[in-house]
Amino acid sequence: MADSNEKLFSDFSPVSTSKWMEKVTADLKGADFEKKLVWKTNEGFKVKPFYRMEDLEGLKTTDSLPGEFPYLRGTKKDNTWFVRQNIRVECPKEANTKALDILNKGIDSLGFSIKGKDVNVDFIETLLNDICAECVELNFSTCQSHAVELAELLVAYFQKKNYDSTKLKGSINYDYFNKMLTKGKEKGNLVETAKALIEATKTLPFYRVISVNALSLNNAGAYISQELGYALAWGNEYLNLLVEAGITPTIAAKKIKFNFGISSNYFLEIAKFRAARMLWANIVSSYKPVCTRDNCSNTAEDGECRCAAKMKVHAETSSFNLTMLDAHVNLLRTQTEAMSAALAGVDSLTVTPFDKAYQTPDDFSERIARNQQLLLKEESNFDKVVDPAAGSYYIENLTTSIAQQAWNIFLKVEEEGGFYAAVKAGSVQEDINQSGKARHIALSSRKEVLLGTNQFPNFTEKVGDKRQVENKCCCSDNSSSCESTVTVLNSDRAASEFEALRLQTEAADHCPKAFMLTIGNLAMRQARAQFSCNFLACAGYEVIDNLGFETVEEGVEAAMEAKADIIVLCSSDDEYAEYAVPAFKAVNNRAMFIVAGAPACADALKAEGIENFINVRVNVLDTLKEYNAKLGIK
Repeated sequence: MADSNEKLFSDFSPVSTSKWMEKVTADLKGADFEKKLVWKTNEGFKVKPFYRMEDLEGLKTTDSLPGEFPYLRGTKKDNTWFVRQNIRVECPKEANTKALDILNKGIDSLGFSIKGKDVNVDFIETLLNDICAECVELNFSTCQSHAVELAELLVAYFQKKNYDSTKLKGSINYDYFNKMLTKGKEKGNLVETAKALIEATKTLPFYRVISVNALSLNNAGAYISQELGYALAWGNEYLNLLVEAGITPTIAAKKIKFNFGISSNYFLEIAKFRAARMLWANIVSSYKPVCTRDNCSNTAEDGECRCAAKMKVHAETSSFNLTMLDAHVNLLRTQTEAMSAALAGVDSLTVTPFDKAYQTPDDFSERIARNQQLLLKEESNFDKVVDPAAGSYYIENLTTSIAQQAWNIFLKVEEEGGFYAAVKAGSVQEDINQSGKARHIALSSRKEVLLGTNQFPNFTEKVGDKRQVENKCCCSDNSSSCESTVTVLNSDRAASEFEALRLQTEAADHCPKAFMLTIGNLAMRQARAQFSCNFLACAGYEVIDNLGFETVEEGVEAAMEAKADIIVLCSSDDEYAEYAVPAFKAVNNRAMFIVAGAPACADALKAEGIENFINVRVNVLDTLKEYNAKLGIK
């Protein structure tokens, strides 16, 4: 073991950034550095290929400490978080049995979704029977019109049980704006209900009863800076309205909870949560919340309450990224998402079960979802280190960039008259929907990859009986009661259009066979055959690969014997001039003919009647829709 005082790499002289740039420039061989290596994010800022210590100069983020204002590095001095599992309550007794069971399997936070009509004393007592509310975080969601009633019943129940109110932690998910965004419906009086909730839970100092469900933005395909910027405006609208209604800034801020989604952009998500805490702390600080406690150690010199500025954050893995096909790949996505949230220091976390897109999660998928978090805690020790990203040249710069982009969005909303006015006008929804549309387009052209959907699909998998699970309105079985009065978010999952294409193919009387006519240069024909198989399998076609043929005539005959509907010529660009036209003529309209690649002779081949080419520059989804139409699949 090396001496702890030993200076590693002392034999190597330091290398300056200019020297690194000289080496990079030389290796680029004349290519433009900006175009080749600098990445422009969807959020609108640029990311360099490498960062060094000098990139930290001038950044204030490095001055922060865990548990200290503005809480960039966390609101506490440890990295513990609650492992939450949500339960949709149909029967209180069954939900209670399930809750008690999973509490013995590592869960320490429960989320109960309750129908409004079920909110009553007996229901609550049955649901919470034998659950020690002092030992577990309890979170509740119900119809807006029953939120206050639920709060009053919970308080009465906790008092009946003689619980210590300072040991009770949890939330009631009341969010006026989320109903507008997802259902297009305004329901009730925001300020009256919010004030009533705060009044009802005044004996529960650690219960948050006003929610900012930015998760809905994430699930609609929002970019990270949009989710954060609008979430801040969302929370500020609640804070401002409550303060105007006579609630002190201190109490109002301590009753607001943020529910964020987590996308698969690992490092940017870590930066998002760090930036979120910092920006929210500064927003709350601008209201000058006064500390009401004597001898509080977390008070500014002017008496400002620093505890009020702590952002309470729950995070949930994104539904936007979930797929029906090759569903176990969802486990990879949700695991990296959970990792980024855990490292970023969230207060609680829900991992979405991998099968949620197409069915009510079963016991197996829920167990795996729990274990994904437990592995991070118990085996990877993610809860043992506070903000391990601190000091990272890269992540500190990402944090600053995301914070700036989000702040610009926040200011834009404020200029529009605040979050309510922006939602009412539909500008928030339009912005998010445009981003979602852009992401769908990026997926259709593979500029954004969704493993198992638009890249490397499972060739043999069938959709079968899988169908997308539809979210129903909780307030009524009558859909007309949820008629939209404002623009709503489009929450189509990223994979939805590809899945619709697969369903279309699978519903056809005959599944098309795509035959790889491989010939010529070994390396090129294999590479192009692999590309073509992956390309065409995205539509659910049966693909038949081959080792190679001596002549195109031999390949065409083999394809006909295999009853191929599509023949894909796979060779090198140079050889297409020799092979493509004879192969096309040999096929003689007996099957669709495709050339894999974008050869220089493409125009000459088109002049001979060859019209189908697949390569990295074509739109995968649009092309496959076109092929389905040509094959008579509707």
